[in-house]
Parts: sequence; structure tokens; C-alpha cells
Amino acid sequence: MARIEKFALHIPSLEEIAGVLQNGLTENYADVQVSVVDCPDLTQKPFCFPVKGICGKTRIADVGGVPYLLPLVQKDKVYDLNVVAKEIQLPGAFFLGAGAVSSRTVGGNAELIPIVQAQNENNPAINGSYMVKINPEDSGYLLEKYSTKHHGCDFGLLANLYASEGLPGKVIEVKANRRTGEQNFISCIRKALEKHYGDKPVGMGGTFVIQKGKAKIHVMPSEFSACPLNTDEDVNNWLKFFEMKAPLICQPVLVSRDPGFDLRLEHTHCFSHHGDGGHYHTDTTPETVEYLGYFAPAEYLFRIDKPQETHMVGRD
Repeated sequence: MARIEKFALHIPSLEEIAGVLQNGLTENYADVQVSVVDCPDLTQKPFCFPVKGICGKTRIADVGGVPYLLPLVQKDKVYDLNVVAKEIQLPGAFFLGAGAVSSRTVGGNAELIPIVQAQNENNPAINGSYMVKINPEDSGYLLEKYSTKHHGCDFGLLANLYASEGLPGKVIEVKANRRTGEQNFISCIRKALEKHYGDKPVGMGGTFVIQKGKAKIHVMPSEFSACPLNTDEDVNNWLKFFEMKAPLICQPVLVSRDPGFDLRLEHTHCFSHHGDGGHYHTDTTPETVEYLGYFAPAEYLFRIDKPQETHMVGRD
């Protein structure tokens, strides 16, 4: 049984958060518009999610962690989103986020873009997840719909998850165009929240689209490193980096400040309908980039199976 810790996050009003983000993002983007809107129907393009929204009993779950991947992998760390849903007291939860596949199931290492409505008493799970792996034949990357090859809802090593009932409702819409600063979209949002709320942790998740431009994305190699990866430089030499093109549909999970749970404060994976996807770092076309995002604050944070031995390598 995984160790589970629960923490009640600070939950400001949507209007208050919108004001904080409007101010914070203006320092990093030339054109910013943040407002409270009805969540768009996420079953429609470009999202094509199995649920309509990101509202209702919102939670963030930080499962496992980078120390199970680095310096050397612990392949026995395998989890199941159906189980996680129960552990966060939300059977049937709708999950978005960023994680790693179970190498036992997939046969190698790969990025996981979870889009899952967990099973409940009446319905089986709906797995709309994607995975991205390095293609051994040409060292390029391959984005696949997870369910075309694999069954179940397991994942490995680590995941940062935003969970909700998947309902329509009010959300924070963020439009930000033409990057003028150094921070990526999610770092800018997170740091604006941290600056304003200080030691009151605010968590958010949802989805955003890079509508125009290109982005720096990494994909983990299919083979785990046989040599210990002890520094960020080691990790970056191991990872495979690519420039990928819009539109990219991204799934961010962020917490403004760690209240003592050894969190990964931000983690974003993305997919597309043209074969691009992976772990988002930043855009590479600041003059032309356009972001459109929908976010909701989380009520609770759940820390599941926190590593006993930890480090800060490979967290960006």
C-alpha cells in the first residue's frame, strides 16, 4: 500500500487568481488577457477528451517521483490510475497531467500524456492517453494513442496529475501572446501565484494550447541509463530534445510552493494531432507564440509514495 499524505490547498476565488495572473503574465508576454469563463466543451477539437470539463472536486496528485528514475531506475515502481482515483477519494476521477509509462507494460521507457477517466462502479475506465517514445530505427520520436497498443491504466515511476469530476463549470481562461521574458508559460503562472500567495500553496491544473509557433520538447530514451545520472547535465545529455510545432495540446500541473512534500512544482506534457508530443520546456518562437489555456484551482493535494531518498536533479 502506497503511503498517502493529504493537504488542503489555499483556494482563492477565480476572479482573484485571474487578477494575479494578469499582472504576473504581463511581465513575460506582450499581450495578456485573463478572464473567468465557462469551460469550453473539451470533448471537441482540438482536445477530444472523454469529458466536457475540468471542474468538480479538484485535486492534484504527485505520485512517486524523479528519484525513482534517477540516478538509476527502479522499475518496480508501477501504479494504476484506477487505484490512484480511490486513493485521492474520487473514484471515477478524470485525470490530466504528465508522467512515465510502466516499462513492464510498454517494454521500454516513454513519456506518458495521461487523459483518463478512471473506472467507477458503473463504468469501465476510458483511456484517451498518448505516449511518446524514441523510435530506435531513426532516433526520431513516435507519438501513439496508448490504447492502440496497451490495455489498462498503469504507469511507472512518477506522475503529476490534475484530477476532477470532469464537469463543465467556470474556469480561468489565459491568453498570452509574444513572449518578452525568459520564463515559460507555466513557470510564469506558478511564480506569479507564489509571489502573491507566499506560504499559502495554490495548486492548479487544466489544459492549454500552443496555437502558433514552436516549442522545445524532450522525450526520454527507450533504454534507461545504465550509468548513474547524478547531475542535471547528465540528465540533459541522456534526454532527447526536439523542436515541435503548433498546435500542441498541453497538460500542466503546478503548485505555487511546496508545503513540505518533496513536490515537483510544475510538470507539463503535450500531444498533437500531427505526431508531435512530449515534455514541454518552453516555446522557441517568442515573437510569434500564442498560448490559450483553461485552468482551475485544486482543493486538495495528495502525495502518494513519496521517495524516502530524494534529490533535486531532473526536476525541470
